[in-house]
Amino acid sequence: MSLENKVVIITGAGSGIGAASAILLAKHGASVIVADLNLKSAKSVANKINIAGGRAFAFQVDVSAFKEVELLIAQAIKNHGKLDVMINNAGIGGENQKKTAEHTLEDWDNVIAVNQTGVFYCMKVALGHMMKQGYGNIINMASLAGLKPSGYNLSYSASKFAVVGMTKSAALEYGRKNIRINAVCPGYTHSALLDKLLASRPDMSDTLKQLIPMDRFGDADEIAEAVLWLASDKSKYVTGQTITLDGGMSLL
Repeated sequence: MSLENKVVIITGAGSGIGAASAILLAKHGASVIVADLNLKSAKSVANKINIAGGRAFAFQVDVSAFKEVELLIAQAIKNHGKLDVMINNAGIGGENQKKTAEHTLEDWDNVIAVNQTGVFYCMKVALGHMMKQGYGNIINMASLAGLKPSGYNLSYSASKFAVVGMTKSAALEYGRKNIRINAVCPGYTHSALLDKLLASRPDMSDTLKQLIPMDRFGDADEIAEAVLWLASDKSKYVTGQTITLDGGMSLL
């Protein structure tokens, strides 16, 4: 799947699924803007891509700050002349795993600001530019937690359900404008978020795997393959969809 000459922005690309996606898309020819709150991590991923012969550029951004999102996308277009694919991957989990009544206000505010409002900001600004250029492709990183209930995780679940809803609503609005918008919904995938969850209890890994028919967690590289397909012209008739990669967990 060639992404030759495509310009791609990936938020939260300094680690996990974002980093795996940046590396894979660059391998297939894309020029990738590796955007992350942690500039050191973004530079590390960009350097890895460039050393391997790809084209990548690090950029620091806080997706919960509208002006920073505007600057990220404006700079990408200034430097590259266009924006083919916007991948809204940046996301965080709450600091506490609590039931709804005990859910902290801080966790709610922080998670919603990044996972929900941040995706809205990125879509809003990217869509403005894509309308002008006459085409575009947006991929939002949602979650299995945005498709089925997830206890002790209200803000994260709410934010990911919102991402799925925003994806479908925007896809409906811009389908006739040659702009595709889809979401990827991973299940439990090796990442900093999963590591934190596994560290909460000694038996957590075994407990979670019992919920997964394939009896294992996903790898970031596996999720990146779905991102690659959605970013390519191989999926050019696909919009408003949620691609679920969960080892069969949604079957239960």
